[in-house]
Amino acid sequence: MAMHITPDNRLKKLIVIGDRLLIKLAKSNEQTPSGLYLPPGVQEKEKVQQGYVIKTGPGYAIPMPVEEEPWKSDEEKVKYVPLQAKEGDLAIFLLSGATEVMYENEKYYIVPQAAVLLLEREEDL
Repeated sequence: MAMHITPDNRLKKLIVIGDRLLIKLAKSNEQTPSGLYLPPGVQEKEKVQQGYVIKTGPGYAIPMPVEEEPWKSDEEKVKYVPLQAKEGDLAIFLLSGATEVMYENEKYYIVPQAAVLLLEREEDL
C-alpha cells in the first residue's frame, strides 16, 4: 500500500544519521522573540547561517564492548549519546560544515552538530 505524502508526514521518510541535524534556514534578519538574530554583515563575512532544526539524528554512537552476547537483541547493541540540539531549536551554524540539499522543492541543510555554534530554545528556563 503506497503511503501518501502530506505536509504533516513528508519529512518522515528522511532519517537523519548520527550527529547530524536537518535545518531549514530562517529568513535573513528574522529576529526571534528574545531578540537573537544575525546581522547581515556577519552572514556574508563569517559564512554563518541561522535556521530551525527540523529533524535530528540519534547522536554519537558509543562503541560497544567486543564480547559477543548472542541473547541480546540488535537494538541493545548500539547506544548513542544524544545531541544537544532538539527539533524546533534555532541553530546558528557554520556553512563550511553544512551540506545543502533540496527536498520537495525546499532547501535544507544537513549540519553536523560540531558545526553548530549556538542554539536558542523557546521554552521557559
